[in-house]
Amino acid sequence: GGRSKMAATMNEKDLVRVHNGFFDLISYQNMIKNISLAFFFFLLTASRSRGDEGHEMEEFLKREHSLIKPYQGVGSASSSHWDLMGNAMVTTEQVRLTQDMQSKQGAVWSRIPCHLKDWELQVHFKIHGQGKKNLNGDGLAVWYTKERMQSGPVFGNMDFFTGLGLFVDTYPNEEKQQEAQKKRYTPRTQRIFPYVSAMVGNGTVSYDHERDGRPTELGGCTALVRNLNHDTFLVVRYVRRRLTVMIDIDGKHEWRDCLDLPGVWLPQGYYFGASAITGDLSDNHDLISLKLYQLTVMRTAEEEKQEEEVTVPRVDNMALFIGETHTHTLTQHGPARGGQFNMCRPHYAHFSLSP
Repeated sequence: GGRSKMAATMNEKDLVRVHNGFFDLISYQNMIKNISLAFFFFLLTASRSRGDEGHEMEEFLKREHSLIKPYQGVGSASSSHWDLMGNAMVTTEQVRLTQDMQSKQGAVWSRIPCHLKDWELQVHFKIHGQGKKNLNGDGLAVWYTKERMQSGPVFGNMDFFTGLGLFVDTYPNEEKQQEAQKKRYTPRTQRIFPYVSAMVGNGTVSYDHERDGRPTELGGCTALVRNLNHDTFLVVRYVRRRLTVMIDIDGKHEWRDCLDLPGVWLPQGYYFGASAITGDLSDNHDLISLKLYQLTVMRTAEEEKQEEEVTVPRVDNMALFIGETHTHTLTQHGPARGGQFNMCRPHYAHFSLSP
């Protein structure tokens, strides 16, 4: 009887121990679950921003469309998502589109077409060389175009391109010609170089190199980016048919407006790229990174229904831009239309535009 009583007592203790252990396990699992949920909501909050006109957006880095160190296999390996062209070369620190030598041109192009509807491209670049001010050239360009890997006169890319070109022009061709002819621009129309501008082409429009692209410019801003000791960035954001370009070139980690334009229609399935060119004057044109973020804009069912498929790039009221002799610029500091633009490098750049 004693042995069975002892066994019963031990069994009760064991049961209590198992019982307590079971609840300890449940408490532990609940704790892990709570931590996981907290982490999930932290990530969700960190990756959420307010989009154009107050629409909710989430941002995700798309690595297959991004060019980031250490540039493994770029231009050589079949597994790489990027091709090199011309005089472009890869180093451990950058993709050098051109060296500081005369008559060079180079480019890097994505092999994968981009089918995102809304996106943001952050460009980390550096332009530097031995030439003194206005004795350097010619600049670099960032592209989202139907064509790829085509050399030509537009900052190392083909003319009559189809899509978006963003130009960092470091040499004022037209101003030099006007000075030679004793004609001067007024303060309103004169541009200070280096100058950032944008153009949308449909395959039939030429970039006027001699006039620094003035006839087809959609907007732009001065960007003194040469020979700086700090990092220089520009961001191109395309959301709900609105094209916004901002620059961060002052070493303050602050974005400054460059252009903001609604009514820009760009097809999906085009290629991202970057190119540069030198002529009689030269510079090192370096690309440190291209980071593409998918912007997921919450649209209503009615908005989705109204979305038309774009087959040819266009800009609403394009006639206002083509053939005009004056520049269309937004040079005010701070965000367009009273919005707020915050930066949280290196992962996300958030901004919102008030309606």
